[in-house]
Amino acid sequence: MKLLLIGHGYLGRETARVFRAAGWDVVAVSLSGGDDSLACDVGDMNQVKSLPAADFIVHCAASGRGGAEAYQRVYVDGCRNLTEVFPGVPLVFTSSTSVYAQTDGSLVTEESPAIPGRETGRLLLEAERVTLAAGGIVARLSGIYGPGRSVILKKFLNGEAVIEEDGRRFLNQIHRDDAARAILHLATARDGGVFNVSDSTPLPQIECYRELARMFGKPLPPAGPRDPDRKRGWTHKRVSNQKLRASGWQPGHPSFLDAARAVASSL
Repeated sequence: MKLLLIGHGYLGRETARVFRAAGWDVVAVSLSGGDDSLACDVGDMNQVKSLPAADFIVHCAASGRGGAEAYQRVYVDGCRNLTEVFPGVPLVFTSSTSVYAQTDGSLVTEESPAIPGRETGRLLLEAERVTLAAGGIVARLSGIYGPGRSVILKKFLNGEAVIEEDGRRFLNQIHRDDAARAILHLATARDGGVFNVSDSTPLPQIECYRELARMFGKPLPPAGPRDPDRKRGWTHKRVSNQKLRASGWQPGHPSFLDAARAVASSL
């Protein structure tokens, strides 16, 4: 089986490793190429036409921290170009749980309303619609952390963390390695539709920081106002992974706290 992997960054490289370990032939693609990847701007139809044929496509490219224009090109145009150039080839598009804008602490499933408050979130939904219309699969990922990467841990260990208001806001996370395994699982199972890719333990911010303070012998962060400029938006929700687990996937790190010590040592 041959995988065309769009995006060769933090998640993409681990996804490539997981698929190769499972016996797949992987062709990786990135915007600039290099590091064993082909150069291609998926927002450019002519460049997409030059890509090799494959049995399966995974689109997990990042927007390069860009705004709406980058989201339109990388996600909406990218998914549209891929589905048009490779009709009938199954596609997994890695979206984000930020499309759920709930602020009431409710449990959100794939059936919950997805009405993002930001233009970037609306563009992710448009890319999802393109993918689903072509018979593809949408993986909505929570905040990714793992070796060498954790916004929560970095801020806590550097003394920059703030408990927003009363700390009730839920933190929904997914370990990079579990996300990559979930993508392989979805590619193997070939079940269409939308799947939340999140760990099994949404954590109230205050509970997370209390445990980190105990774990690392540091003081609890101070309280402060919520950050209205968070990249993923300010939400308060518990993301359910029940549908994905029912399909046969299980997270190797059910809680962010399970991996905190190992990740901290890699930062």
